[in-house]
Amino acid sequence: MLHDELIEIIANLRALGGDHASVEAKRAETKLPKSVRETLSAFANTSGGVLIFGLDETRGFEATGVQEPAKLEADLAAMCSENLEPPLRPLIGTHRFEDADLVVAEIPELPPASKPAYNRGTGMTQGSFIRVADGDRKLSPYEVQLMVANRGQPRDDEQPVPGTTVTNLDEFLTASFLSRLRRHRGRAFANLDDTAALRRAKILVGDVLSLAGLLALGEYPQEFFPQLMLSFVHYPTKSGPDPRGTRFIDNVAAEGPIPVIVDEALIALRRNMKRRSTVRGAGRTEAWEYPETALREAVVNALVHRDYSGSSHGTQVQVEMYPDRLVIRNPGGLYGSVREENLGVEGTSSARNATLLKILEDTPLPGSDRPICENRGSGIPAMLAAMRDAKLSPPRFADDISTFKATFPNHTLLGDGAVQWIASLREHGLTDSQCHGLAMLFHGETLNNQVYRNANDLDSRVATEELGDLVARGLLVPTGGRRYAQYTLADDVVPTPADDTVSDRRRVDRREGLLLALGEKEATRADLVAATGLPDRTVSRWLSVLLRQGLIEATERNLRSPNVRYRRTPQRTLDETGVEG
Repeated sequence: MLHDELIEIIANLRALGGDHASVEAKRAETKLPKSVRETLSAFANTSGGVLIFGLDETRGFEATGVQEPAKLEADLAAMCSENLEPPLRPLIGTHRFEDADLVVAEIPELPPASKPAYNRGTGMTQGSFIRVADGDRKLSPYEVQLMVANRGQPRDDEQPVPGTTVTNLDEFLTASFLSRLRRHRGRAFANLDDTAALRRAKILVGDVLSLAGLLALGEYPQEFFPQLMLSFVHYPTKSGPDPRGTRFIDNVAAEGPIPVIVDEALIALRRNMKRRSTVRGAGRTEAWEYPETALREAVVNALVHRDYSGSSHGTQVQVEMYPDRLVIRNPGGLYGSVREENLGVEGTSSARNATLLKILEDTPLPGSDRPICENRGSGIPAMLAAMRDAKLSPPRFADDISTFKATFPNHTLLGDGAVQWIASLREHGLTDSQCHGLAMLFHGETLNNQVYRNANDLDSRVATEELGDLVARGLLVPTGGRRYAQYTLADDVVPTPADDTVSDRRRVDRREGLLLALGEKEATRADLVAATGLPDRTVSRWLSVLLRQGLIEATERNLRSPNVRYRRTPQRTLDETGVEG
């Protein structure tokens, strides 16, 4: 790790006042803490992370140091090699920071074929952990089972279902399926009779149905698996049932084969959605709260990519509608190379239930010749594109190994309130995608590079440039460092509750106050914080604006140094610059 990166990480820990999802600081003056094994397992099983020894969290991440850094390095390397299974190979080094020695270890994420990493002393079931927020959580036996299953291609969807025969298939769906097979895959199926074709397609395993065949084409799969269905509930309040007595507005149990479940789920969603207005240029258009394409793809993904192992047969796909959001969750997290951060990236696709997905490629939606899915990794991109076209925030995805959840916020990105607030910032030259990013934060969404790219269909380079421009304008503040950067609104542009309805709010200009505080002398940022009473982040942001406008100059090139001082320049006046645009 570069020393500048370490400085940035520690500064972020101090600003946040706690550990980060991918950074853990431990005191460790003389020896490794007992909890290190858990953190090593958690980082290796999640997205990797950084361990810093020699920082005291209880004292604001003060650098207390490590007494014998070489010994601690050797002990940590031995623990990774001898106590963890599989052995871990972190990058370990010692850094001098604030007159103290810190030992820093970069823990890589294990590939899916090697997970879970666990403590040999307690075994796989009791010794496997995952990183959640800023802590380590022990995996449940079910989560461990999923990780082990994900080492290869799961075959749960190919398992035979005892007691079934071809008589349990829906005649119409099966005939449509076979017809498509013979039209589109003639070389493999044209010369086979129905039974042979069903066996080749793995609908039949011998003389009984496979689980995939039953779910895709069965007349009533819930006869054998009552909970392999979808439940839809429309709640009256943001927290669920109304405490005054109304439990739900609508409640639907969608049963049958997957094509019928998808159809019934979409009918229920249409019945419970409202029409909304969306600002487009000088006018507005009327549309459903959520675009149907996005909902269809989300429902199909939940049914097709859910876990179908025996441990999950008691859990259904759940769709929950609230006044402010729609949530779709399914048992079983993401599989294979697909991760939260690369969902929607072109070419990223991995199928847990490969046979089921293959069958549904040739299984049409009721009343349509369109197949349920296309098996080209196009589901998430289609969902994101539909949300962009509707000027809505992209869905938030959350994967916790045992469950995958897609949350669709119920608001128009560029409705009247957001448009008026962005206009009140008086920032000229913003791109459409920058306005969308600001609108997402206006509505309380989280924003990072991947979310910004998905929301605006940009490549990484353009997204980085545009986010950097918003930071340079003083509108956004990056947190988490370069590796793990997330963006929040600057303190002086955060909308108040009234911003939803009024447009006369103006961005507070802090330049004059800082120039008055400087006067004719030099001052550090800390001096200006004390003189103005403003938050450190606000002072830092407006110092950047003053530097760009040539109204002040710094005594050092390294603006990260706590010793850098600022002074006024005589070349320009505040009146000459105006509000930066």
